[in-house]
Amino acid sequence: METEILNTDILNQAQSWILNNQELLIRYTVNITAALLTLIIGFMAVGMLTGGMNRVMKARKIDNTISDFVTSMLKYGLLAFVIIAALSRVGVQTASFVAIVGAAGLAVGLALQGSLSNFAAGVLLIGFRFFKAGDYVEAGGTAGTVQSVQIFTTILMTPDNRMIVVPNSKILNDNIINYSKEKTRRLDLVIGVSYSADLKLTKEVLTRIISEDVRVLKEPDCRIAVSELGASSVDFIVRPWVKAEDYWNLKFDLLEKIKNELDANGIGIPFPQMDVHLFREDKA
Repeated sequence: METEILNTDILNQAQSWILNNQELLIRYTVNITAALLTLIIGFMAVGMLTGGMNRVMKARKIDNTISDFVTSMLKYGLLAFVIIAALSRVGVQTASFVAIVGAAGLAVGLALQGSLSNFAAGVLLIGFRFFKAGDYVEAGGTAGTVQSVQIFTTILMTPDNRMIVVPNSKILNDNIINYSKEKTRRLDLVIGVSYSADLKLTKEVLTRIISEDVRVLKEPDCRIAVSELGASSVDFIVRPWVKAEDYWNLKFDLLEKIKNELDANGIGIPFPQMDVHLFREDKA
């Protein structure tokens, strides 16, 4: 009996509190609902806006490194704005919140100096355009095809399809070699022949091989000359100019053809050898 009376009192007090604070409850319910709707609609709008902007930039053939970087920056900035707007709907003072976020950002910034340097390096990489998406580069102690430049990192893909994530600051602070920047490249080959070989014939064979390949550019001229009298070989340099996209295929084909043609003309290619002399010692 006493328990029932106690429960009834609690229920009556709750009902009385609800009636007395009905306006407050309605206001908070509306504010919380509005905040949730702001978050949901805001996140959807940010996704649609950034996605559409990315598609437009790619349709206008803007470099992927620029479009991805700008899209990422815009996305995070808009998401921060949506979150602040949602918090203001539930009564959070945005001015105080911004001040708190600023102070927290300063503390986090001091703790994450490396990340901030990566961010700054990413801005510089995009601004100076040292490379673009699709370029094959050697940077940050590794090499690969540039996929994209993110806020903090650059994504490279190796020829054997491995993804390499390199911090932007490491790339900016190291040498950057862009193999795809120019349309043409010089192929440097060193061909060693034996000292007994006919040098004039060797040069004629090498010249004929180069002239017969249509992938070799007529200008600039290909340089074929003796470069060194080595310990066991006479070294020729063969330096044809080719289109950048033909570089590797031409290199492999020329090496194979040069070997076959030298063999066919009786021109030897020396290789390391060791002569072992055995002496028999007679026992007394």
